[in-house]
Amino acid sequence: MAAAVSQWRQRIREYKNDLVQNYFNYRIESVNQPYRVAFRAKPYRFLLLLSHMRSGSSLLTHLLTTNPEVIGYGETHTNYADADDFKGLLKKVYWQAQDFRKLGDVQNLRMNHQYVMDKVLHNKKFLNHDWLQSEQVYAIFLLREPERSLASIADLKPHWNQQDTIEYYAERMAMLVDYARLINNPERMLVVTYEQLLDNTSKVLTTLQQFLHTQAPFTEEYKVLKTTGMKGVGDPKGKIKAGKIVRSQRQLTQSFPTELVERAKQIHHDCQAALIELCQSI
Repeated sequence: MAAAVSQWRQRIREYKNDLVQNYFNYRIESVNQPYRVAFRAKPYRFLLLLSHMRSGSSLLTHLLTTNPEVIGYGETHTNYADADDFKGLLKKVYWQAQDFRKLGDVQNLRMNHQYVMDKVLHNKKFLNHDWLQSEQVYAIFLLREPERSLASIADLKPHWNQQDTIEYYAERMAMLVDYARLINNPERMLVVTYEQLLDNTSKVLTTLQQFLHTQAPFTEEYKVLKTTGMKGVGDPKGKIKAGKIVRSQRQLTQSFPTELVERAKQIHHDCQAALIELCQSI
């Protein structure tokens, strides 16, 4: 009897999941324009969080997506060849970033967010760059001081040697500047540092609201999602499940020789200076 009930419940869940996904697919696919869906007057804005690994991007993702006007959950690993790939992002985000377990979750079908967000930490995700010039694309660039960034990347990627780590960092930082030059509109770009996020939190949160023109403010506390701490989506190592900003940082065991640290500091300085010139900043 218990097995039959369990099987029945599983079938109900599968039917419900199919129904929800088919609903989203219909609304997303029935309109040919990339940033529009059915039964919604305004187009979406595509919010990109552009950074490097171990930058504190999981924390910023949670602060952003707790705002009721922003939906996302972290790295979706979408490859973007053109604006039409935004449709694929919509499907992933509306399914993964929300729960559909209780009757009250029916409100999650509304698709009334202003921004749909993706976090991109690697250079090969943008197969073509032309779509970055769309007026619907907004970008937040997040940087972190290099010494701790390198050590944390090495901790995350034990199969990389130190040269692999510094080359990833250098190539990624250069690409961030390239993205900003392609977008080429300071009204749609903001640069923030992880240090500002921890040490000047109130100013950062106010700036985010002004930059994104949201009605609701951003806060230090955030929602813990079903994807929070999931490997491949966000930070599996830190204190991201705390639901609020935790300013104490964990001990790292990795260290880099002085010459590599100095090279990384110069890379970081040059990238930050270029982004401040091209974007809005704190």
